[in-house]
Amino acid sequence: MTIQLQILGRADDAAPALALPYPLALGRAGLSGFPSPAQDYEGRTLDLNKRFIKRPSATFFLSVTGDSMVRLGIQEGDTLVVDRSLDPRPGHIIVAMVDGEITVKRYEMVNGVPCLCSGNPRYAPIPLIDLECQVWGVVRSVIHEYTV
Repeated sequence: MTIQLQILGRADDAAPALALPYPLALGRAGLSGFPSPAQDYEGRTLDLNKRFIKRPSATFFLSVTGDSMVRLGIQEGDTLVVDRSLDPRPGHIIVAMVDGEITVKRYEMVNGVPCLCSGNPRYAPIPLIDLECQVWGVVRSVIHEYTV
């Protein structure tokens, strides 16, 4: 496995809400009349905590290094928002401790066998047979920062 994680911390239940401007931007797939000029004046805000953290007491953040999940949109340096309160289902991306190593993989059933699958064809699925595996949580969001 070539992905390493660093625990960045837990979500703070007492963190104050921080509303940011969140203008309404809708894409249109065709002409269906004129947009309302009043839309430009709606006072919308975005609170990143409310948007990305559904259960603060069950949420923590991880920093990713490695390339095993690149095709699933998780890249080196990304920050994962992980929710411990969710039960993993096939298709979920999870954080797990497998044989003493923390890993991020997609949970899938392969021929009836539960497996942890990477998003990089260089790495084979890991069948969860005769392995010690503890699920830490389900990845709810991926935060990717561009170098600017």
